Amino acid sequence: MMKYTRFEKARIIGARALQISMGAPVLIDVPRGEIDPVKIAEAEFEKGVIPITVKRMM
Repeated sequence: MMKYTRFEKARIIGARALQISMGAPVLIDVPRGEIDPVKIAEAEFEKGVIPITVKRMM
């Protein structure tokens, strides 16, 4: 897995949380009773299943 900066991590989790809150399907088994899209997005990030890539310009 690619090493992300804290800014990239925040952007990825925020974008994914917005997708989840708008009704996108969740890509992991969510613990019972968990409804916070940010926590769900963080769990997806930790498992490495978020379908978002970072393109770095140098």
